Amino acid sequence: MAAFSFVKTKLLHSCGLIAILLILQLNMSRAQNVTAMYVFGDSLLDVGNNNYFKTLIRANFPFNGIDFPGGKPTGRFSNGNNAADYLAENVGLPTPLPYLSNKDDFFLKGVSFASGGAGILNSTNDHLLRGTIYLSKQVEFFTEVQQRLITKIGAGAAKRQLATSLFVVVIGSNDLFNYFRPKSKIPITKSPQECIDLMLSTFWNQLMQIHGLGARKFLIVGIGPIGCTPAQRLLNSTDNCNDEANFWAANYNKGLQSMLQKLKSQLKGDFNYSYFDNYSFLIDLIQNPTKYGFREIKAACCGLGRLMAKVPCIPISTYCPNRSDHIFWDEVHPTEAVSKILVNTLFNDTKQYVTSMKLTNLLAL
Repeated sequence: MAAFSFVKTKLLHSCGLIAILLILQLNMSRAQNVTAMYVFGDSLLDVGNNNYFKTLIRANFPFNGIDFPGGKPTGRFSNGNNAADYLAENVGLPTPLPYLSNKDDFFLKGVSFASGGAGILNSTNDHLLRGTIYLSKQVEFFTEVQQRLITKIGAGAAKRQLATSLFVVVIGSNDLFNYFRPKSKIPITKSPQECIDLMLSTFWNQLMQIHGLGARKFLIVGIGPIGCTPAQRLLNSTDNCNDEANFWAANYNKGLQSMLQKLKSQLKGDFNYSYFDNYSFLIDLIQNPTKYGFREIKAACCGLGRLMAKVPCIPISTYCPNRSDHIFWDEVHPTEAVSKILVNTLFNDTKQYVTSMKLTNLLAL
């Protein structure tokens, strides 16, 4: 019996090693097809850019990063890793450094321009105290990186480098958050549809600029059900989702998918993309939490007050002991656990949430 247990243990150990080796081999094969990763977006992907300029939109203080290696805040709006970390891990690359950490570098393995609070529109969070690097500015920074890359390795090599890199864009939530925040003045001048139309036309031009600089492989992520964040649930006495905010988030996503199809048609084979239906994915997660291992779908883990969302996650806040069973880390951001499941779904999904092209097929181009 002891001999059988020994053999069983050895087999399990061997199987575990084989599984690890297969994952490493898969990541290495992806890395061969993905030279670098360039990240554009907001706080869902920010790995520390907002640490480098004056803004109240920051996460470089406790209790952010409590589950990050070392347990210290890094500028990520999360208890640990965010989606940018897991994306890089899955393609076999290091997490791209924040651009502002070394503005003179040419970032051969990629770079992150993502900034907490950023929007498609320049006016989103364009405040003295709540500043951000809006998407058009992120594209300007990428222009500078592209020029430095050309200077460093030559025009031909730079062109090949960018054509085989993954360009990740996660943006738009803050534009709608600002529209639907209490006492917002935007609805006075624009209807929700007018706001969405402006977002889409602006985003079209920004994607065209990135493409014109050499990008060929895009991962575009739609807006999630922002009305189900703790911050938006606070607007209802019942703690239910804000249906109006969700309606227009879904409406924007429909327009975005149509716009991407038109962009691909116009640019033909030079523009390839995977679109992730973040809205449907998160709705399923919220409606069926136990399927994914979650218990708390409404309240934030870190904060104060009703739904732990009256006060954001700051050093005087309290936080839940088991972050892995919460969907939301703070009033608007997901936990590390959600980010990991989201990225795993991205790589394993065939048709339910990923459209236009499987991500693995995109990476293989």
